[in-house]
Amino acid sequence: MVLKVSEHSTDILTAPHKFRILAYQGDSHYYLGNYRQAEAAYKTALTFKDACSSSKATQKQYDGLKDPMPDIDIKYHLHLCLVKLKDIKQALAVLQSVPSKQRKTKINMAIAKLHHQTGNIVHAVTAYNKVLKECPLAIEAAEGLLSLGVKGAEVNAMMIEMVGINGLEWISGWLKAHAYLFQQTEYPAAINTLKQLDDNSPLCNSNRLLVAIGKSYYFYGDRKNALIYLQRAYRLNPLMQDGLCTLAMCLYMEKHNRELEKLLPTSYTDESSIDSHMWIVLAFVCYSNSNYSKALCLAQKACSVDPRNIEALLLHGMILTSMKKYSEAILQFRKANDIASYLFDPHKGMVDCYIASHKMRNAVTAASNCCKQMNNHPKALTLYASILMKDPTTVGKAKILLERALTMDEYYLPAIYMVAQIYEQEGNYSPAVALLHKQALDQPTCRLYQMLGDLSVKQNQLEKAFDFYYSALNLDPNNKRVMESLESLGKPCNTSTATSADSTGPVLNGSLLDATFSGVNNAENESTPFNNAVHEEDTFMDSDHEGSGSDISI
Repeated sequence: MVLKVSEHSTDILTAPHKFRILAYQGDSHYYLGNYRQAEAAYKTALTFKDACSSSKATQKQYDGLKDPMPDIDIKYHLHLCLVKLKDIKQALAVLQSVPSKQRKTKINMAIAKLHHQTGNIVHAVTAYNKVLKECPLAIEAAEGLLSLGVKGAEVNAMMIEMVGINGLEWISGWLKAHAYLFQQTEYPAAINTLKQLDDNSPLCNSNRLLVAIGKSYYFYGDRKNALIYLQRAYRLNPLMQDGLCTLAMCLYMEKHNRELEKLLPTSYTDESSIDSHMWIVLAFVCYSNSNYSKALCLAQKACSVDPRNIEALLLHGMILTSMKKYSEAILQFRKANDIASYLFDPHKGMVDCYIASHKMRNAVTAASNCCKQMNNHPKALTLYASILMKDPTTVGKAKILLERALTMDEYYLPAIYMVAQIYEQEGNYSPAVALLHKQALDQPTCRLYQMLGDLSVKQNQLEKAFDFYYSALNLDPNNKRVMESLESLGKPCNTSTATSADSTGPVLNGSLLDATFSGVNNAENESTPFNNAVHEEDTFMDSDHEGSGSDISI
């Protein structure tokens, strides 16, 4: 109303006052979430200042004032509006209109983030460097530089003055861990460094540190250990946002549906009170209850709010896969892969969709790319081998890849299962039994004992087969296919008669030939979420790997 009155009476407001009121109007719209109206008000304020600047009368009137109409904060808020409206290019242009010498630290930080988001690495590094020079404890800027490939020693040098302060010695460890983390091949080193901070630094039991450890385990493919740390972080701060989506993904993949539902808010007033992270949790809950249409709706909403959220893109692809919309699912997995090529799940999702669509050549190409982008990680090699094994002419190459995977991680169960299958196909029962028996001693699983039982039957060693099958049932009493194997041999399915020698461990379902690719979670007959629409015998599940005696094994 005051602005309207000032149009007819110039005495009611001076030029700086009118400029301020236009800015207040923009602020009011911004905090109410009316970003279009806020953008218009801020632009009106800036236009008004330009008009006053070109007026000689106005300039003379305020010659004594240093800056009667400061516009830096207005441009910063205008950029926030444009970011909310997803006009990144215009938001960057607004910030860059501020002269370099007048840019505050928050302006440089915002410029760095926008350049980082749009892939302008050189400009992003320059802006992050300016932030660190002005604020040597700007951890976010330091992490931004590390993620862009700047060496940890260089970043540490810019923060060296602060690192020596008593109580801040942990900063060097934090930077070292994130330097390893962003290399995407040094996850064990990153995990060990972060765990040392959790054990021996003032940062111990910090929510942010626990989330960093959990995410590192998740990137490395160890969802079980990721859950331990992410759940610790959640117990410390049930309102946390960073790491919540990763926690939801791990809970779903490990079939902890009750724990997943506990992440939901106990009460909310309306949709506006739910942030983008909670949309993803809601989508996971609906998906775990097989409510695909509602889960799809929620996942699409989450992706629209944050198009670069990895968990949202993966979930979107998983839901589409379950609905047998393979082409659309591949697009989502490809988007996730473009953002995080170091993750196994997007590669696995694409391969499964190609197999379900009977596009084996595309599946082979996707698996080959997975090996290249993941630096021949055991999971990637095993995924590639699982496809090559479907063609009798490439089984030899598959065997070489699997042996290579086992040289890197001798306890990776999916690779072990497949090598045993190849031995069986070749008629080499003794090496298969030796391989499986060694693993059953180190990390017993139901599937290992079942496969040992199947091989013993083929060697006509029925007493050994009975022992192996009963050991399998001790671990999974409801395993129907083990029961069927015992019944076919004329033995009752009573786990109490199992011998004690091999009574600790978990097997899978099916004969050795049929079971190798079957999806299993927690040693039960569950198919991988990426393969709900794919035949069980055509897939393998990485989460069946139950550890190698080390915290950081996949």
